Amino acid sequence: MTPRDYYDVLGVPRDATAEAIKRAYRKQALENHPDRNPSDPTAEERFKQATEAYEVLSDDEKRARYDQFGQAGVRGGGPIDFDLADALRTFMRDFGGGLGGFDLFGGGRRGDDRRGNDVQIRIALDLEEVATGVKKQVKLRKLVACESCAGSGAQPGSKTSTCSTCGGRGEVRQVSRSFFGQFINVALCPACEGAGEQIQSPCPRCRGEGREPGEATVSVQVPSGVAAGNYLHLRGLGEAGRRGGEPGDVLAVIEEKEHPIFQRHGSDLLMELPITYTQAVLGDEVEIPTLKEPVMLSIPPGIASGKILRLRAQGLPALRSERRGPGDVLVRVHVFVPERVSGEEATLIDRLREIETKPPAIGVKRSGWFDRIRDALGG
Repeated sequence: MTPRDYYDVLGVPRDATAEAIKRAYRKQALENHPDRNPSDPTAEERFKQATEAYEVLSDDEKRARYDQFGQAGVRGGGPIDFDLADALRTFMRDFGGGLGGFDLFGGGRRGDDRRGNDVQIRIALDLEEVATGVKKQVKLRKLVACESCAGSGAQPGSKTSTCSTCGGRGEVRQVSRSFFGQFINVALCPACEGAGEQIQSPCPRCRGEGREPGEATVSVQVPSGVAAGNYLHLRGLGEAGRRGGEPGDVLAVIEEKEHPIFQRHGSDLLMELPITYTQAVLGDEVEIPTLKEPVMLSIPPGIASGKILRLRAQGLPALRSERRGPGDVLVRVHVFVPERVSGEEATLIDRLREIETKPPAIGVKRSGWFDRIRDALGG
């Protein structure tokens, strides 16, 4: 990652408040999230740069060191190991909301070298499932704890010894000096990889890894009101860690199936309703489908084609983390004009042409008529 000034990366002044830094990062992270830019290979790099800048500037102590010494004050004389997984965990950690044991854009933390990998799955929902919430069972292939050694990596019955490199602490400290003074870098022990113990006799089945290929079924409780691109974060259900290390997480990405009637706009649902000329002129009562049960809609007389009528609280529920009510069903009416008519219809239409009310002259603005035209054009 090319070093850049962290304030410039986020587009904030050096005296920006913590809230301004958080808003700036959230905007950039959403714009450059890899899932939203699958065809842009540079989006991932921008996402990681913004997240690295946010990690420093959102921490008062790191920000103070950065303001005084620049990147050397937070890098400790070496580069920051900040990959995409770290960036995703930071984003989900700070922009989540607890949802029944899961997080939407939720949580995660940096683990050690033995930590298992996260597993990403995609869950496709129809609007009916979004409206009610649903429980999904997903089978996935992943690394699981070795059955022979129960994930320890050691041959059953064998003993382990305290790591001679770190003395059982699982970490080592390295002291380095620079122009700015002395820096102490705490890192995982390279000998035991943070376990604090060394294996004398590795498990022959997993060769000391403590894990092996396997399958698992994950139960995902999806709350109502989710939208495409939302994450559900299932902690500890990802791949098993090496030698008893912390397991990874499962990130369940929500996708939406196309609905035959409704188009989703947030919590609102839009549908198209063709009506006849007589319904438009005289008005009518028509049955409208919703995600629950049909409801009656009153079409007022003289409605213009393109007018939108609203059925309140018949749309999708809001997420439990949002303090607002359900959305609406928006019904956009269109006057249906048949391509062919029967002989009797043609006779009656000819008669109607003789007696029907004529439209106003071109350029003449009349009360009511102009408003209907404006509504039809979306003004």
